[in-house]
Amino acid sequence: MINAYTLSNGRLSKIHLDEQDDFRSDHPIWIDVVAPNDEERKWIEQAYHLTLPKPEHLRDIEASARFYEENDELHLRSDFLLGKESSSRSVTVAFVLSGNTLFSVHEEDLPVFYQRRLANHGQPDDVEDCKDVLIDLYSMDVEFSADALEGVYADLGQVSSKVLNAKLSDKHASSVLINIAHAEHLNGRIRRNVMDTRRAISFLMRSKLLTPMQMDDVRQIMQDIDSLDGHTSFLFDKINFLMVATISFINVNQNKVVRLFSVSSVALLPPVLIASIYGMNFAHMPELSWSLGYPFALLLMALSVVVPFWIFHRKGWLK
Repeated sequence: MINAYTLSNGRLSKIHLDEQDDFRSDHPIWIDVVAPNDEERKWIEQAYHLTLPKPEHLRDIEASARFYEENDELHLRSDFLLGKESSSRSVTVAFVLSGNTLFSVHEEDLPVFYQRRLANHGQPDDVEDCKDVLIDLYSMDVEFSADALEGVYADLGQVSSKVLNAKLSDKHASSVLINIAHAEHLNGRIRRNVMDTRRAISFLMRSKLLTPMQMDDVRQIMQDIDSLDGHTSFLFDKINFLMVATISFINVNQNKVVRLFSVSSVALLPPVLIASIYGMNFAHMPELSWSLGYPFALLLMALSVVVPFWIFHRKGWLK
């Protein structure tokens, strides 16, 4: 799928590309390519004399493969979040700045790009060149990450209410640990995403292709990223606290079970002792010829069980 936009009075206007000649005649400022097929790649590469990155090229993690200049073209690889849920993942987007056209290539459609395509600026002159489009995408990516962090904080707030304001059973603790793991995964994904955006913005600033106004915009984005970085650190601390608190509650519950078994085993020692005594094979034992000897032994064993349990209950050892 190819989405192409031209610049009209500071706004992006979508154009329809039905054949290869449309690429040359309409002078698009932004061409967003989503999961292109071979024919679409051929159209763009022949019209603009460049090579679009292929999916296998998007997996490189070295800085030299993600940010570089070649043949008067600026190449960037950046990760964008696909959704705000705990199952969210990052999708790598390849940007190519060639002339006054921005090419973005990605295998899946992304919320940031969808929102940017639908954006309709109310003021003219918001966009002056393709670099403004790229900066807008990075700015919206940071805002999207901030919204996702707010969702993580809200989820952790619900987890906190379960952990700190109620008696936490082992069943509930298992559910809480799953929620904490999901929050940690998404928080780590967001942090990695904003770190990648910081690297891309830094490369743009070093390229010396930005105007003074664009430099002010990217500096503001860097400040927003710094604030998000601090917020992710705060959330990691909160996640660690909730994890430790939940595991502590699990240990307390397990200790209660172990203590109950320990107390029960101690309380049952006296009747075992009594039974052992009357099980001795001695000829001269007074109770052997007594008709009430057997009921007396049973009563004595029952009392030896009840009295320790009563004492333990009074001391609160059974709670």
